[in-house]
Amino acid sequence: MTSEHYFSQSPSGPFATRRIAVSLGGREIEVTTSGSIFSPDHVDQGTKVLLDTVPSPPPLGNLLDLGCGWGPIAISLALASPEAKVWAVDVNDRALALTRANADHLSILNLNTSRPEDVPGDLRFAAIWSNPPIRVGKAVLHGMLEHWLPRLEPDGEAWLVVQKNLGADSLQRWLDERFAEDFATTREQISKGFRVLRVGRL
Repeated sequence: MTSEHYFSQSPSGPFATRRIAVSLGGREIEVTTSGSIFSPDHVDQGTKVLLDTVPSPPPLGNLLDLGCGWGPIAISLALASPEAKVWAVDVNDRALALTRANADHLSILNLNTSRPEDVPGDLRFAAIWSNPPIRVGKAVLHGMLEHWLPRLEPDGEAWLVVQKNLGADSLQRWLDERFAEDFATTREQISKGFRVLRVGRL
């Protein structure tokens, strides 16, 4: 699988699903995945580092998983905060279908899947958790963050995990410069070649 596929809107590869066993939200569960999405065979290491680092999500409000893939972060948010509304957002229609199927299989009722342009423009988020698609390139990545970070609630936080050798440190510098008047970015964890960044309002 080439890295291009997982951020394509409609992947051309066969939609052949498979079940895998994973541990999310303190539970051992089975989920459905497929090719042409991000990390179809397991919970990737970056996501594991993020989920092991972040504090418990807010119990209420809108929670955003930006770039949901088959749903490990969104599912973790939904299980941890059943009274909140989780928005699982991705450009990949196959990823959205799988996240929806996994939420249905687990009887998760507070998870909504959506393409970015279909999220209501006036929606604000109590938290954003993301293993962002670094391989889309800096321009697209920066555009994503410029769009979503300002939509945090006044006391909201964004938590991002980025591999060091894919530009974690340069991304932190860009965040510091671009959002200097509104947000502070701190490096909260260094683990297994990944950086976990927290972005919060000043």
